[in-house]
Formats: sequence, C-alpha cells, structure tokens
Amino acid sequence: MKIRRFRVCLLLFWLLSNLGGLPLPPVVAQPAEDSIQESVGKKTEGGVLLKTSSRMTPIPAPLLNTTVTMTISGLIARTTVSQEFSNPSDEWAEGVYVFPLPDQAAVDHLRMKIGERVIEGHIQERAQAKKTYAAAKVKGQRASLVEQERPNIFTTSVANIAPHAPITIEIEYQEVVQYDQGRFSLRFPMVVGPRYIPGQPQDIPEPSSSQHGLGWAPNTNHVPDASRISPPVQHPSHGPLNPITLRIDLAPGMLLQKIDSPTHPITITKHEANFYQVSLQHSSTYADRDFELIWTPLSQDNPQASVFTEQRDGETFLFMQLMPPTSTSSAQKTMPREVVFVIDTSGSMGGTSLSQAKAALSLALARLTSNDTFNLIQFNSVTHKLYSTARQASRSRIHEAQRYVSGLQATGGTEMLPVLKQALVHMPNHENAYRLRQIIFITDGLVGNEEALFTLLQRKIDDSRFFTVGIGSAPNGHFMRKAAQFGKGTFTYIGSTAEVQEKMNRLFLKLEHPALTNITIQAGESTFDDILPNPLPDLYHGEPLTVAFRTTALPSSITITGKQGDRHWETTQSLIDAKPRRGITVHWARQKISQLMDQQTQENDKALFRQSIVDLALKHHLVSRYTSLVAVDVTPARPDAQPLHTHALKTTVPHGMKYEAIFGWPQTATPATLYLLLGSLLLCLTWIWSRRYLAHR
Repeated sequence: MKIRRFRVCLLLFWLLSNLGGLPLPPVVAQPAEDSIQESVGKKTEGGVLLKTSSRMTPIPAPLLNTTVTMTISGLIARTTVSQEFSNPSDEWAEGVYVFPLPDQAAVDHLRMKIGERVIEGHIQERAQAKKTYAAAKVKGQRASLVEQERPNIFTTSVANIAPHAPITIEIEYQEVVQYDQGRFSLRFPMVVGPRYIPGQPQDIPEPSSSQHGLGWAPNTNHVPDASRISPPVQHPSHGPLNPITLRIDLAPGMLLQKIDSPTHPITITKHEANFYQVSLQHSSTYADRDFELIWTPLSQDNPQASVFTEQRDGETFLFMQLMPPTSTSSAQKTMPREVVFVIDTSGSMGGTSLSQAKAALSLALARLTSNDTFNLIQFNSVTHKLYSTARQASRSRIHEAQRYVSGLQATGGTEMLPVLKQALVHMPNHENAYRLRQIIFITDGLVGNEEALFTLLQRKIDDSRFFTVGIGSAPNGHFMRKAAQFGKGTFTYIGSTAEVQEKMNRLFLKLEHPALTNITIQAGESTFDDILPNPLPDLYHGEPLTVAFRTTALPSSITITGKQGDRHWETTQSLIDAKPRRGITVHWARQKISQLMDQQTQENDKALFRQSIVDLALKHHLVSRYTSLVAVDVTPARPDAQPLHTHALKTTVPHGMKYEAIFGWPQTATPATLYLLLGSLLLCLTWIWSRRYLAHR
C-alpha cells in the first residue's frame, strides 16, 4: 500500500509538471540589469540594453519621446500622436513599441519623418502590410508599420533606424468626445497595463507568425496573441521612461463654466472667440497613467441636439446627438432591485486601485434601500460570495457587507470568466415580484481574454443590466466599455480616490432612474442604411442618444420613439439645418467596423465577417484587426554588411500599481502561481511519504 501511495504521488507530480506545464512565473523581458547598464557608463532614460547573439556587449535600445496634439471642435476630436524613436547606439536598430489609444479611435493616417523628408503610409491588409514591412527591413530600407492588437492596443514597428539618428512616426486618429450628465470629456490612455493571461502556454510559433510578439507573456490557448499585448515593463528602481508632451486646442462651440483634469495638473490659456489651449503643467510628465479632460458648459448653454452631415460618393452620412428628457418619476425611483456587486481583488488591484474600489463599493452599499436585495462577490484566482443567494438589504446586512469589504486584500490572478458566470446566474425570486436586476462590476479590466467574456455576456445577460466601474490609473477601457454595452448598462471611469464620491453619485443617478428603452428611429418614406449603433442602446439619466447613419436622400426630419418606464416617449428632430462637417464618414465607418466585430464575436466565427471588415477599412483608410498602415522609404539606408538589432521598448508600471504584485510573488499575470504551489505541495508530500516508507522498510 505504501509503495502504491508513493508511486501515485510521483505520478501526480509528474502529470502536473509535464501535462499541466508547471509554468514558471513569466519573466519580464529585462535583459538589462543595473550592472549591465553601468558597464556602458550611464543609465539611458527610457532605454533598454540588450545582448545579442552576435556580440556580448549590450546594445542600448531606441529612446522614445511622444508628443500628442489634439484639436477638439465641437463633438469631434482629431489627434496626432508623434513618436520619436532615437537610436543612441553605434548599431542599426529596429524598435517595436506596444502602446494604447482610445478604444473608439479611428486611426487613418501614418507619416514617417526622416530629417526633412516625409513618407506617407498606406493601408493594406494586415498580412500584406507585414510582408511589405519585412521586405523593406531586409533590404535596408527605413520602414514603419502600425498594427491593431485590440481596439485600444496598437504596435508601432520601425526598421533601420540609423546609429545616433532619429525617426519620427506620426499617427493620426479621430474620435467623438463623450457627453454625460452636463459635462463633456475625453480620455487619452498613456500606458498598456499588464494583462492577466489565462490558459496553457502554446508551442512557440515561428517568428514570422502573425501571433508572434516580443512581450513577456507566452501565447496561450485562451489568449493566442498574448505575446503581442504584453510589452516588457520597466522596474520602478530603474527610473521613469517614455516622456510625453500633450497639447489640446479646444473650440467647444459654446460658453464654458469650467475646464478641468482630474488626472494631471494642466495649464489653461483662453483666447478670443471662446477658444482655449490646454497643456500639461509639468514638462517632465511620463506615460504612466491615463489623461482625462472634462469641460462643463454654462447651464443655459447645455446642448439639446447636434446634427452634422458629410457627402461622399453620392451618399449622405449623418451624425446626431440628442438629449432626451430627464425622468423625475418617484414611482420609478422606488422600483425594487436585486443588486449584485462584484469587486476585483487580484494583484493588479493592489495599492491605490483597491482603495478606490473599496470606497466606491462602500458608497454603493450605503445607497441600498430596504426594498432592495443584494449580494457581494469578490474574485482573484478564486471566487467568493458573501451570501449563497441575494439577501434583503437590511441595515445589519449592509453593515456586515461593509465590514467584509474593509477586510478585502489584493492578491492572486484575475480569473474573470468564473465570476462573470456566477454573477449572471439569476436565482429564482420567491417573492413573485419583479425586481430590476443590476450587476455592478468594479475592476481594472486588465485581462487578455476579452472576447470570451464578451461572448458570455451576450449569451447570458437576459434582462439583467451590467454596469462597469473602471478603477486605477490605466484600466482596460475597451473591456469596460464593451462589457457595459453588451450588458445594456454604462461604464464609469474612476482615475483617483478623490473622484470616487462624485463619480459614484453620477452612477447612482443612472442606477436609480429608469432607462429610455425600445428606442426606434423613423423617417417617413425615407430609408436609412446601417443606423449605428445597432441595436440602439438603452439610455440612462443624463445620457444623449448618439447615432450615425448613411442614406441616399436625407429626409427633412426624423421621429424618435422609446419607452420611459411604462410611458411612451416621442420626439421629432429636424434635419434641415444639419451642418456640414468633415469626419462624419470616418466616424460612421469606424462604428460599422465595430458592429461587424461585435457580430463576429457573437457568431464566434472570425471568417464570417472578415472580408466585409477588410473592404470597409481599405475603402476608408482605417486600421483594424485585419488592416494595417505601412510606410516605406524606397531608398536603402542600411548597408548589407551591417546587422539589424531588434528591441522591444519597455513601458512604465501604471501609477499606483505595485510592480511586485504583477511580476513578483505571488503572481497575477498568469495562473503560474497556482501550479507552482500545487507542485510544491505535492513535492513535499512525496518527500514526507517517501521518508515514512523508507523508515518502515
């Protein structure tokens, strides 16, 4: 019997080590330690020193400086991101930089600047663009490539940067500013937060594979492109890197009461004709947190409707933003609710993020009434419910939940799929009374398997409403916004502890007021093609109806109907005075691509809508999952005898996040910790049982 136990234990350990993979915690790509940097003579700000197979002397990677210039005109923002790659070494270099952009950005221009020369980028199918870039790289031609990894994660590759010379890459994109509860806002992400990568590591792909990247995370069966969304991260002890300069030209088209940034100190200069210039107050700003700008119009100047059009190829494209009336029905406010609070307590939430999340959750709990029921779920590597089912929100239970929240700590991985499944399970209501079911999901959203989560939400949301609260200095805006969209709820971004009270109060207004539902748009005998978004979303307190569509004959007016609680709501909007505006076509095309991507997720068939996305992106010169921008200088620059060294440029740890919580022990970026702990436990048991067995022989 003892021999059998010993053999079983050995077999279990072998299976865990080999079949389970027993993966080691991911090592951040940091080949340059302080000792290596000192051997070069100085530490290069923002640089990475790499050893190559051809030489033992470490080579400094290109340095990166970013300049962001925004022009906001009414509801449309046009942004140029200028990335200067400067090569400090004596070797020819290739720089690869993974960076974020707003998840609804329509990226449509690329320019490569070499001295006084400017090379315009061209849109190509992604595979063809990679071939074009690779061929230019081999020929010694200077080239650049911009690829989309996620709607909010992009990669810039720059080949053949000459020794001690810069190459500047300019990327242009367009987006629509957000309006909510009397304020306009715009958020510019600056750093890709480290994602949790679930699943088992896959075989290492060929370097030419489209999924092959230079990140710290291996590709897995759940996130097949993990190596492309996990840029190496600089340890804080090595100092800051990736300096950024930002300037905004703001022409709001209305009188303003206030301009503010809750994330960064800013300088505001007012010019004539209600025009403002906004810039970062500190010249030494580094890309470690998202930037947010908020501007508030005077109360009498709040917009009720904005309508813009653009003509192209015999078609009219229209963009409209309309404010529906605010409900004040007290009967609707007291509708009984079942509220499920979900809070992320994984390692990436360590530091200020968990403090913000706990403060937000405590405020939400205190807002419950005796007519409500509630439950609370925390998750990291495992999931834990406070109650087995939703309980009445009595004063004693609310106090019990708040004590539970105060004791939460951040640790482990971000296993989001299991908790999402639990939160979406609608338990039977024994009261036989209708309850509005709301799920409040508080997280930084730093996961790599977004598509699996979106698919689950689309299939299981039923009549629940899913509200996301993005926490921390660099949350995953793509996940937060899309999850709220699929869950028929809203996304609230909280960037600092100082914002918790104000931002949560705004969310409470949405939670406690009825949505405008069943929205339809009609135009008499006229027909609209591709009204976007489709289906039209529910609207909550203070939210505008924002739509884009195309038509061959613009009608004089449209009729919008919906339901506000149990009451019919209807309004007519004239289109006669619609103002011509450049960029409306691009906005419609970007929204159409987003809709096709959503349908692709829902059908779980990437090939089904691929060609439609490609055709649309090529026609409108847009970067997408299947199209990229590439620019090539036709004149060879690097001599054939000179080697080219590739460098993955590092990013900064997001502000307030603990580096050790992500890349130390225990690990949050992969489930490796769990495997290691189980393996260590089995190894100890094996040793104990073997000693007992030998002692009794």
